[in-house]
Amino acid sequence: MSMNAVTESLLVLADGTVFEGEAFGAEPPGGIATGEVVFNTALTGYQEIITDPSYAGQIIAFTYPHIGNYGVTAFDDESRRPFARGVIVRDLARRRSNWRSEGDLDAFLRARGVPGVAGVDTRRLTRHIRDLGAMPGAFGTASESDLLAAARAEAGTSGIDLVRTVTCDEPYQFAYTGPADRPVRRVVAYDFGIKTTILRHLSGIATVEVVPAGTPAAEVLAREPDGVFLSNGPGDPAAVTGATGIIDGLLGQVPVFGICLGHQLLATALGATTYKLPFGHHGGNHPVRRLDTGTIEITSQNHNYAVDDGSLGRGVEVTHRNLNDGVVEGIRCLDVPAFSVQYHPEAGPGPHDAAYLFAMFDDLMRSVGVKGRA
Repeated sequence: MSMNAVTESLLVLADGTVFEGEAFGAEPPGGIATGEVVFNTALTGYQEIITDPSYAGQIIAFTYPHIGNYGVTAFDDESRRPFARGVIVRDLARRRSNWRSEGDLDAFLRARGVPGVAGVDTRRLTRHIRDLGAMPGAFGTASESDLLAAARAEAGTSGIDLVRTVTCDEPYQFAYTGPADRPVRRVVAYDFGIKTTILRHLSGIATVEVVPAGTPAAEVLAREPDGVFLSNGPGDPAAVTGATGIIDGLLGQVPVFGICLGHQLLATALGATTYKLPFGHHGGNHPVRRLDTGTIEITSQNHNYAVDDGSLGRGVEVTHRNLNDGVVEGIRCLDVPAFSVQYHPEAGPGPHDAAYLFAMFDDLMRSVGVKGRA
C-alpha cells in the first residue's frame, strides 16, 4: 500500500455483518463495489487468482494474511484483465521484494479498475462464510446503510450467464511450443474464461486455436481439430447459453477434455445436473483421490458449482473424488473419447500433481488414430 493517508472502508455482507478496513486499489463507482464474497486459501499466486476469469461476479477474500509481498509481473496475468469485482486482504504489503517484480499490487489494481479493502479480519470473515455460505457483499467508502442496501441488491452468480462477459470476441492462435521431432496436433479450445497457463500447457502438445464460447460445433469440426478443449470459466453452468448443445455436437466426433466449468458443462451435456456448493472450492490445497490408482493429488481449485453424483448416467464413470467433501472431481465417458476434471491441473497457481492430465489428452488424441499435422 502507498504511504498516502488511510481511507476507511467498510465491508458489509447481505446478512448485515460488518467488517472494518482500509481502501486500496481503484476507487469503485459511487464508493461501492458489490459481488458474491468467496474465500481463497492459496498461500501464493494472488496475481494469477485475481486475473482468473472464473472470478467474474465475485469478491475474493484471501485467507493468507500477507498479500502483495512479492509484487506483480505481466507474465503472471491469466487473462487480458481482471474480472473479479474486488479484493479483500488482511495485511497488504507496503514493500515488494522479488527479482521478478515489475510493480506493486496496489498500483496494479488501480490501473485495472479493481477496488480492494485491507485490514479486514479475514479469519472471522472466512469462518462466517464457511458456516453460512458464500453470500453477496458490498464494500467501499459509502455509508454502512448504503453498503447494506447494495449488498442485498446484488444478484450473485446463480442463474446468470457470466461466460458471455469473459469470453473472447474473435478466435486467436496460441503457437505450439513442444518438441520439434513429433507430429504437431491441433486443438480447438472453447473460451469460457480460459487461463493463459492452460494455453501454455496445451501448446506443449498442440497448436491451439481459441474460439468464443458460442462457436457452433459444426464450425469447430470444420477446422478438423485433433481434439477439443473445454475451458474453465465463471458462474453457474446451467446458465451458460447454448453450451450443452454445442458439446453434444462434439461428442463422438473428436476427443474432448474439460477443466472446471468445462467439466461441469461436459457432464451436463451427458445428461447430469449441477448444484451450488455452500462456499465453493477455492485454493491450492484440495486433496483429490484418483480412483483407478488410489493416488492422492493436492490440487488447485476455483469453482462454486459441482456435478450431482446421482445424475450421472451409466455411460459415465467417476474418476476422481474430493477427499474433503466427496464431491465428484473427474469423469470419463465409456463410449466416446471424452474426460474432464473439476480442478486445475495447470496449477496457475498451485501444486503440479495433476499435470499428467495434459499428457492423457495427448494420448487420447493419439489413440483415436489421428496422425497430427506438421
